[in-house]
Amino acid sequence: MTSLHTALLQSSGRPGDVAHNLRILDDAARTAAATGAGLLACPELFLTGYAIGDGVHRLAEPADGDSARAIAEIAATHGIAVLYGYPERAGRDEPDSAAVYNSAQLIGPGGEQLANYRKTHLFGCFEQEWFTPGEQAVVQADLGGLRIGVMICYDVEFPENVRAHALAGTDLLLVPTAQMHPFQFVAESVIPVRAFENQMYVAYVNRVGAEGEFEFVGLSCLAGPDGVVRTRAGRTEQLVRAEADPAFLKESRVANPYLHDRRPELYGPLT
Repeated sequence: MTSLHTALLQSSGRPGDVAHNLRILDDAARTAAATGAGLLACPELFLTGYAIGDGVHRLAEPADGDSARAIAEIAATHGIAVLYGYPERAGRDEPDSAAVYNSAQLIGPGGEQLANYRKTHLFGCFEQEWFTPGEQAVVQADLGGLRIGVMICYDVEFPENVRAHALAGTDLLLVPTAQMHPFQFVAESVIPVRAFENQMYVAYVNRVGAEGEFEFVGLSCLAGPDGVVRTRAGRTEQLVRAEADPAFLKESRVANPYLHDRRPELYGPLT
C-alpha cells in the first residue's frame, strides 16, 4: 500500500472572480503534481469566494457545470485529483430546483467526477440565508487505495458526523472550511482529536485573511490517526503537503480499537 501524497491549498482566491480562482487552482495543481501529490484539496467555496452576498446565487452552478468541466480538465492535465468548494445550483429534476447548496466536489486524476457533497450543517445567519442544507451525511469515493470522505467546515464540529464516516470506513476525511476568528481552536485542537478518536486522517483546508465581515484564520492541517498533525499552514496563503499512509492507518486501528470497543446499545438516547 502506497501513501497518498496530499496537498492543501490555503487561499481565499479573489472573491467573486471564478476565472481568476480557476487560474490559482491550475497553478496549485501543477505545483502539487510536480512534487508527487495525488490529491489537491481547496477551501470551502473556493471557486467563488465566501462573503459575496447575493453573488452566491448569481455564481452558483450545477455539479456538471462549466467550472466543473474546467476543473476536470485541470485535474486530467496534471494527473491529480482535486477537491474544491463551490455554490451548487440544484438539478432541474430535483424537487426544489431553485435551491443552492454549499458543496464540495471531488474530481479524479483522469477528470472523472468521484463525489459531490452538500453541507448538512449550515453555520450562522449568513449561510442559513443563502444556502439549503444537504441531506446526505456520508459521501465517499475511492482514491489511491484509500476510502475518501467529504464534509464541510461546521460539519466536522459535530462528533456524530465524523463517527458516521468512521463506521462507513472513511480513511481520509477531506474538510474544506472557512474557519474564522475567534474559532481557531477548531483547527488547532478539534481536528487532531477527531482524527484520533475516529482513527482516520483528517485534512482541514481553510481560507485565509479578511473577506467582508469575516477574518479567516488559515491554520490548514492534515492530522493522522495518532492525533499528530503531519503538516500545518500558518496565516498566509500557502500550499502545504503531507502523506496519508494506509499502512500506518491499519496499524493505528489495531493499537487504538475505538470502533471495535464501542457499545452502541448504550447510545440510544443520543438520537
